[in-house]
Amino acid sequence: MTYPPLLILRHGETEWNRAGRMQGEADSPLTPLGTAQAAAQGRLLETFDITGWDLWSSPQGRARQTAEIALTSLDALALDARLAEVTLGQWSGVSRTEIARQAPHLFELDDSLIWYDHAPGGEGLDTLYARTGAFLAERTTPSVIFTHGITSRMLRCHALGLEPGAFGELPGGQGVIYHLEDGVQTCLSE
Repeated sequence: MTYPPLLILRHGETEWNRAGRMQGEADSPLTPLGTAQAAAQGRLLETFDITGWDLWSSPQGRARQTAEIALTSLDALALDARLAEVTLGQWSGVSRTEIARQAPHLFELDDSLIWYDHAPGGEGLDTLYARTGAFLAERTTPSVIFTHGITSRMLRCHALGLEPGAFGELPGGQGVIYHLEDGVQTCLSE
């Protein structure tokens, strides 16, 4: 499927990111570094003419807070629950270290993020892939999207024509913008 140009931004660092706690459907505020990352994203957005672009955000506080800092005007910002982070059920608020202790077999590959698919009571990656695909299928105009780490990766899988299992191979990153156009991804940073 072909999509219009997209600018995908992950929220800035949060208190729980700093502490190594998994957020999923939970929330925590941006740290001072997270606020600075959101401001950097705002400066990067100024290098684009986003006049007429749709502005979207996850309804979760950390994404909305990032949008509030990065955008000069929130008048046209729309919230969509399909942009929320993958839910983690019983692992929400738990440290990654503790999750690895509970399920060491899921962490055998150092860089694998597949453990997100095994959270007890969590959403699962197939559901996340379906909801992000449904969101993007409705896009007909260029869009700026404020979202989360795993959700950003799934959105980019769609835009790059990758299978959902490739999400773990894509870079994360706070304080950057992923520009996707014509099946090509460019990471913009200061």
